[in-house]
Amino acid sequence: MDLARLERLDLREVWPHEAQKFTPWLLENLELLNEATGLNLTGAEREQAAGAFSVDLVATDKEGNRVVIENQLQRTDHDHLGKLITYLVAYDAKAAVWIVGEGRPEHVQAIAWLNEQADTRFYLVKVEAVRIADSPPAPLLTLIVGPSEDKATRRAVTDKLNERQQKNQEFWQELLERAKSRTSLHAAVSPSTDYWIAAGAGRTSMSFNYVIRSHSARVALVIGTPDAQKNLAVFEQLRAAKDQIERDFGEPLEWQRLEGKKACRICKNLDIGGIDDRDRWPDIQNAMIDAMVRLEKALRPHIDELDL
Repeated sequence: MDLARLERLDLREVWPHEAQKFTPWLLENLELLNEATGLNLTGAEREQAAGAFSVDLVATDKEGNRVVIENQLQRTDHDHLGKLITYLVAYDAKAAVWIVGEGRPEHVQAIAWLNEQADTRFYLVKVEAVRIADSPPAPLLTLIVGPSEDKATRRAVTDKLNERQQKNQEFWQELLERAKSRTSLHAAVSPSTDYWIAAGAGRTSMSFNYVIRSHSARVALVIGTPDAQKNLAVFEQLRAAKDQIERDFGEPLEWQRLEGKKACRICKNLDIGGIDDRDRWPDIQNAMIDAMVRLEKALRPHIDELDL
């Protein structure tokens, strides 16, 4: 069987002028770049100003972030690497694509290093023009180096964490606002990005805590001095009044010595929904506030009488 040979062409034969020929062609064939990089770029615009400079293309990825694209139909150089970083900053872009005729080893290493150090994604892509026998020239885009899968995973985890932290803060802001008309216990507390907030119980290292989970919640008195034996002694003093405390609270509580930990806890778990049940937040917050008001009222006289 006869096989034809793949012939590589001079890029300037296919695209005589980088700005006037290659950039418009790339604008019309952005899907080829998407295939090479795994990106999903849309809405590209050419020759966008970046201060006194002009970036070849600015596109948008699937998350709505800007991506700058710099074309260089020759061997990489410091000048274009500097431009790429300048454009990235000027447009507050989350990714940068450098399309080149040939990548110097030093610049390949530089892009790989930037991917490990920076919170942005860098792609170095080689462009070639090829043909078989008398066929028309065909473009060939090959990814030389891009962000690692580990970095992409870390970014996804970070984005998820930031999303959860923001949600936590919104939840606590609403709860604290609702609680103002019921109790002043957490009046001096600010909304937190954590899954819990705490207010002092009037004794050193003792606090009344709200806790919110994905689909559950908790109110608790936490006894958490650095001395595990002291915590246990305080816990036992309070547990001696367990019957009275639970009558005043209105229902049974959980008395947790937390084996293996220094702290002890008296709490009420609420299976009423959690942070991921946003449509039920008002009901969840009201139930947590009601339980906290009853918990403090039931425990306060006994906390004040502790022999510490």
